[in-house]
Amino acid sequence: MKIAIIGAGNLGLSIAKGILNSNGATSMYLTKRDAKSIAEFQEYGNVTVTEDNREAVKNSDILIFAVQPVHFAEILESIKDLFNDNHVLISTITGFSIDKIERVIGKEHYIIRSMPNTAISVGKSMTCICSNEKGKKRIDLAKAIFNRMGFSMEIPESQMQAATVICASGVAFWMRLIRATTQGAIQLGFDAKEAQELAMYTCNGAASLLIESGNHPEEEIDRVTTPMGCTITGLNEMEHQGLSSSLICGIVASYNKITEFKHQ
Repeated sequence: MKIAIIGAGNLGLSIAKGILNSNGATSMYLTKRDAKSIAEFQEYGNVTVTEDNREAVKNSDILIFAVQPVHFAEILESIKDLFNDNHVLISTITGFSIDKIERVIGKEHYIIRSMPNTAISVGKSMTCICSNEKGKKRIDLAKAIFNRMGFSMEIPESQMQAATVICASGVAFWMRLIRATTQGAIQLGFDAKEAQELAMYTCNGAASLLIESGNHPEEEIDRVTTPMGCTITGLNEMEHQGLSSSLICGIVASYNKITEFKHQ
């Protein structure tokens, strides 16, 4: 696949790393205003770094956009005359609807919205995908790209804002939980490096148990709780202190904020 990533910032580069590390592109163009800052990507051999979006579009079939929302319409205007029947447009841009994209370039193109997260750089992203009517014919292609870097799910566009909170912001939420567990382990006597390893590998194992078994979290909790034991005592104290309710409130607050952006 000939892929261009328009806007090689943090997310764009994470996507690039995920694709390149899984050998998912025959050629790749990375565009950025300061192309010199990402010149090291050319060491992959099949990567061209450029400041010219038009050059990238001309030489690619799959166009992944990871620019700031405020610049997206302007960029689309500047390159839309180059689009042909082979081009598949994949937007990763928060709050920029398919309808807005179609108003700029028309409905006759394959348009897909995706919401990956930064774990895509290590092949562990949870990516949600939706499309316009024509783009439905390329949904499987988009899923194939993102499945090489984790797991993807097709959802209605109406749920993309919520998916952004759960999957993209969610990485930060889980990092904070791992940090808190690390701090608890330090308080119990482990040094900082040991504490972080204990926290992050236990978190990884817990998620893997659910993925592999398909079980509900409570089923796995029941496996490690015994009457009057230390696990249930710890869980109950966490709930008394508001663990679940604070997480849910934080998720809802994040969603309310992103909804504000949508209506601005």
